[in-house]
Amino acid sequence: MDDARRLLKQTFGFDEFWPLQEEVVGNVLDKRDTLAVMPTGSGKSLCYQLPALLFSGLTVVVSPLISLMQDQVDQLQAAGIAAVSLNSTLDYPTYTRNVARIRNREVRLLYVAPETLLRPETLVLLERLAVDCLTIDEAHCISEWGHDFRPEYRQLVDVRRRLPDAVCLAVTATATEHVRRDIKQSLQITDADEFLASFDRKNLFLAVQTKTNGLAQTLAFLEQHREQSGIIYCATRRRVDELAEALAAHGWQALPYHAGLDDEVRRRHQRRFVHDEVPIMVATIAFGMGIDKSNVRFIVHYDLPKNLESYYQQIGRAGRDGLRADCLLLYSYGDVATIEYFIRQQEREQQREARVRLEALLGFAETGFCRRRSLLAYFGETYAAESCEMCDNCLVEEKELEDLTVPAQKFLSCVKRTGEMFGANHIIKVLRGSRAKRVLKQGHDKLSTYGIGREFSADEWKYLANQFVELGLLTRDVQYGSLKLTGKATDVFRGERVYGLLPDAAGPAGAVSAGEDDHDAALFKLLRDKRMELAEGEGVPPYVVFSDRSLVEMATTFPRSRASFARIHGVGEYKLEKYAEAFLPVIQAYCETNGIAEKAKPKARRHRRRSSSGRGTRRKRVVRAYNDGQSIAKIAQEVGVKEQTVLNHLWRAAEEGGALRADGFLKLSRVDAGMRDRVLNAFAEEGVVYLRPVYDALEGAVDYDELRVLRLYFVSREQAEADEAS
Repeated sequence: MDDARRLLKQTFGFDEFWPLQEEVVGNVLDKRDTLAVMPTGSGKSLCYQLPALLFSGLTVVVSPLISLMQDQVDQLQAAGIAAVSLNSTLDYPTYTRNVARIRNREVRLLYVAPETLLRPETLVLLERLAVDCLTIDEAHCISEWGHDFRPEYRQLVDVRRRLPDAVCLAVTATATEHVRRDIKQSLQITDADEFLASFDRKNLFLAVQTKTNGLAQTLAFLEQHREQSGIIYCATRRRVDELAEALAAHGWQALPYHAGLDDEVRRRHQRRFVHDEVPIMVATIAFGMGIDKSNVRFIVHYDLPKNLESYYQQIGRAGRDGLRADCLLLYSYGDVATIEYFIRQQEREQQREARVRLEALLGFAETGFCRRRSLLAYFGETYAAESCEMCDNCLVEEKELEDLTVPAQKFLSCVKRTGEMFGANHIIKVLRGSRAKRVLKQGHDKLSTYGIGREFSADEWKYLANQFVELGLLTRDVQYGSLKLTGKATDVFRGERVYGLLPDAAGPAGAVSAGEDDHDAALFKLLRDKRMELAEGEGVPPYVVFSDRSLVEMATTFPRSRASFARIHGVGEYKLEKYAEAFLPVIQAYCETNGIAEKAKPKARRHRRRSSSGRGTRRKRVVRAYNDGQSIAKIAQEVGVKEQTVLNHLWRAAEEGGALRADGFLKLSRVDAGMRDRVLNAFAEEGVVYLRPVYDALEGAVDYDELRVLRLYFVSREQAEADEAS
């Protein structure tokens, strides 16, 4: 591995491996067939590019994404590495020239589409060469259980047999356990040679906002990201076109991208975005696959994605250079209704699984706790830290809660008097005395709750309504979007107090800050302009010259000599020779004009974590009060937090082995004894780390709030029995 580490810096300009890269590279160099499951942006490509430089023969990379194929070839050639591609988009002279270079053994890496690889002439060509590595990218396509199964990928198993001396590396960003098992069986990869990376992309900031005025919220977000590149995802082609036009009308350079546009228009728009000619792409999910643009600084979901898998895949297109990128999800009940409509179009047996996935997405969007913890748990991974410091919930300051009892009684009463058949928007219209046709047609202008809520705007009522749902006073019918009262709502009618945040105290919910760093912004702009000039001259995207991370490091350490420039991230020997004389004069002139001295390269930055001592003290107070016999509601009132927060503190205490009395949780349970026994048996079978397996085992018969309560009862009872036995 010493040679691999040397080439890591010498060729790619990287000081160290990213997580799991070194293990995978070592396994491949040992000629052990390997499966690597690594999320988008975690550096999968290096796992076969680096060994390719150390093998004496050819490395063949099979990929269905032609745009990504060409992008990687461009980046490798920019680093001085001999790489070519073969696919149906190449003109005849280029194709034959690439074949000749392969035949003459002038190439280290060959990127090839599966259809091209399976041609008899291609297979004959490769059989006559020394192929040391066969890499199968997007390996989940092999499995019929995968979300993107491709029949031609199954034929790669035969190709593998025809190249017996080549080590096989299968890589993918998304694969369930079933799919991984299928890949390993098909390619005869052992369990010991399977590598699963963490799904945690630490540099992505996660935030959710209730969508009250989507355009205004998007414009406010873009103001925080001026001169940065990003993607805004919309659910429909019409929304893409409307939003792109609206942004352009407000002075933002944005292009649309969706399947309804002409092929040439799509290619032109994609090229302009990739080459940094236009900073913003407004797109449906058709955009993004195969785009290796490293400097995407933000992702906005203008509409709700259909599930957490889609959300995770799409935010993975941001921050591939390792620098911070902001991900904002706008969330509304209307979007939920749209997704539910499409679910109803599916086969009956598919609907249940789709609704389970939708519920998981809503749980992520509505949680008041760490979003990273919630997201990783969905993918079966435990996030150990209490706070990630890189999501809106973890950074929000704990505010004093206000008494929302009166607004809650008004809203809940209106839900009740309208028959629990309408969504939040209709309820708000009634409360504010709207003369909308539907309000009048239903006769809701005659209700006692008509017009009693004019003290809040429609947006402010939406913010309050979301809180009432999160507090468990209301449930939302996923299929139709109507609001239903819960047992807790009855308690509010009887005088139970409701505490939360007033809209004016809430601030911009889920606001995303672009973040502060130490680089010189003016120098960064000069370096970016130089990068653009060089990229245009070479006909490549700017990030192929240098990533944003490299420019940020230059604008932080101010390298004045070739030796200092060589220490910058992404500067290997080839790029040092090629670009040092272009960038160093820019840096030297700027430093001389502004009296700036060169600085030492800082150690790798780590996200600063706030002290959790305050939260630890609160948790001890909550646990002590609970074990002294106080109710969850009473503790929440005295501490000034939500009941959900109290339960969260108790669960964290239980995870750490703390003893809790079981009877208090039993009193909170809302299910009958028979169902309770079913839930407890499910926890015994499935374990308590994740709720989703238990939810699935019960076929969705018990909601997540109830499962959280009974999980605490189960764990506290087990702990008590263990203590007695000892």
